[in-house]
Formats: sequence, structure tokens, C-alpha cells
Amino acid sequence: MLKNILKDLNFSEKETAVYLTLLELGSAKAGDISKKADITRTTVYDILTSLLKKGLVNKYKKGSQTFFGALDPNRLLTYIDREIEQNTVKLTKQKQEVKELLPELVSLQNKASAKPKVQFYEGKTGMREAYEDTLTAKGGIVAYANVETMHEGLPNFFPTYYKRRSKEKVFIKAILPKNKASIARSTNDQIELRDTRFLPEGETFSPEVNIYNDKVLIASWKEKMALIIESKELADLHRTIFDQLWNKLDR
Repeated sequence: MLKNILKDLNFSEKETAVYLTLLELGSAKAGDISKKADITRTTVYDILTSLLKKGLVNKYKKGSQTFFGALDPNRLLTYIDREIEQNTVKLTKQKQEVKELLPELVSLQNKASAKPKVQFYEGKTGMREAYEDTLTAKGGIVAYANVETMHEGLPNFFPTYYKRRSKEKVFIKAILPKNKASIARSTNDQIELRDTRFLPEGETFSPEVNIYNDKVLIASWKEKMALIIESKELADLHRTIFDQLWNKLDR
């Protein structure tokens, strides 16, 4: 468990071994750390330098000998805080750079083709990316959605997504199966800019379909994949079908 956590924090296998060894020893010379961790002394010095930069170990002299000690494990929290801060600064800078390059990127895009454009997304990261595109909706979204399967598929994504969609003033009309999760979500319709209608009791579905702009987003929660099809003809067809069903359902 400890090794997995450190791996998630981008510790190399040898960094993990040296850090855990130091925690066990308290403080030790590089040679003793090398023997216990079974890593060459030269490599141990390099790793200790890395851990010193991370603020997780200290270095001190005792007579003519140099010792290294592991600092309080709470320093890991400080290290994570610094990583969050640095990554936030880095990502903010990258976002600004992309914004500045957008006109050039858009100018390179081939707009001559009238063929439908299809983008495929896979896994949780891909599905989050697909949903980000719905925030570009002009004139709102119409959707078939099952809140239960959505929240199972991306449990930590949708609460913040709803807030960001509302902030962008993107309104949504949604047809939902009548389950506990969907009913509970509908109580927030006003603040989340949503109008909900339910299928008859007992009728349900798992995937989700969002229609917006000239696009159709189809998301399969069971297979963890999503498609965005850009085609005015297909989007108009799906809106027509949606409207026919919408007008037959009770609020």
C-alpha cells in the first residue's frame, strides 16, 4: 500500500526503497542505506539528493561522517501541497498559451469538408474530455440521461460539471428514467439550469445521448467509451425525435 501511494506521487522504485529504508533506520550513513536497500552507493547518493530537494530527508555531519535522516512523514503532505501549487501554476500558464494559439490552430482546421466528423473517446479520462465539449453548447443541450449510471461511471466529475455548466449558462432539457438518483438530481433543476421529464415507471436505459450545436454525443457507461458526431443533419434528426418524445411525457 505504501509503495503504491509513493508510486502515485511519482517516486521511482529506488526512491521509494531508499525513503522507506530511511524511515526504518531513522538516520544512517549512505553506505548503510545502500546495504539495506540493496542499491549501489552511487545511486543512493543521487536518490538522497532527490529526496533532499523534495524536503523529505535531512543531511547532517557527525564528526567527519555524513548522515541522512528521514523527516517527519507529515512532510509528505507539504510535498503534495507544493506539487499541487506548481502544477496549478504550470497548467494555468499552459492554458493561457493554448488560448493565444487558438486562432492559429483554428485557421489550420480543414473546414472545406462537409462529411460528418467523428471523434472517439475511451476510458474515464476520455469520457471527461468528451463531456467538456458540451460546455461549448450554444442554444442549450437536449439529452437522454440516466443519473444513476452517469455518477457510477464518473463519480467525482458530474457535481463540478453541473456547476460549471450553470456558470456558462448552458441550459439542458433532459429525459431521465425514474430512479432514485435521477429524481434526487431533478430537485436541483432550477439552480443547475435543467428541465427534466421522466420516462414511465419501469422504463430505463444506461447510455447517454446529448444533442447540442451540430453535434451528437453518445456515451456508453458500461463500455467506458464515447462518440461525438458532428453533423447538422444527424443533430437535427435527433432533436426532432427528442421533441416528439418530450411533448408526450409528464413533468
